[in-house]
Amino acid sequence: MYKRDGQIEPVSARRELTAEYMRIASRRSNVHGLVELDVTEARRRIQAIEEETGEQLSFTAFLVYCFAQAIEDHPHVNAYVDWRGRLHTFDDVDVNVLVEKTVDGDKRGIPHVVRAANRRSLQSIHEEIRTTQNAQPRSRQSRGESLALRLPSVVTRQMWRLPQLFPRLWKNLAGTVEVTSVGMFGTGGGWAVSPTNYTVQLTVGGIATKPGFVDGEVTPREYLSLTVTFDHDVVDGAPAARFVQRLGELIEDAHGLQTETGT
Repeated sequence: MYKRDGQIEPVSARRELTAEYMRIASRRSNVHGLVELDVTEARRRIQAIEEETGEQLSFTAFLVYCFAQAIEDHPHVNAYVDWRGRLHTFDDVDVNVLVEKTVDGDKRGIPHVVRAANRRSLQSIHEEIRTTQNAQPRSRQSRGESLALRLPSVVTRQMWRLPQLFPRLWKNLAGTVEVTSVGMFGTGGGWAVSPTNYTVQLTVGGIATKPGFVDGEVTPREYLSLTVTFDHDVVDGAPAARFVQRLGELIEDAHGLQTETGT
């Protein structure tokens, strides 16, 4: 005899909007690079700064800062090709970042664009992320978000094609590059691979403690899993590799993290 198990409910408009984004993004020429970076020194300096100031420094802000500085050194990745075959390269690195907030008792990643991050200090990026994180959740959706959730899929598909149709409009709405984090919702190491609508996306995974070599000796080190995704229609392999190398240097050197003692 059949016995009903579980429940049936409609898929939310927000989930359908996300699914439509993923379908469109998966059609791009995405190439993923999985890297593992030693963040032991960066984490040590962050802890030292927190002990000096009494304020918890955002690790996401540090990654956004290094990401923007690497793009400043390799500006050709901060670009889009439109439907007419023209290359749009932007001076400002506008980073769309997921800011963790508690909404209705659940932790969520809320998109927020840090404008001109390549011209900003680490402290100012940190303060902006903390302000966004601590702001009271909106009881109602923004007008634009509410409209997007009500639009039929045939219209939202065109919205997700904005990077190819109107790159400057996409920049104004959603930034030029993205940092998305799965590590904020779990513990331990590991990578995530996802299609993206951006020319360059940084997907932040977890941090794991592993043995590493320092001055010829094996010692415990903290390694961050990062996935760097490129649109191969815009960025070739060799420039992408040089960009990732520069990004790794900045992160492993704890770029921008100075304590009051200068260490």
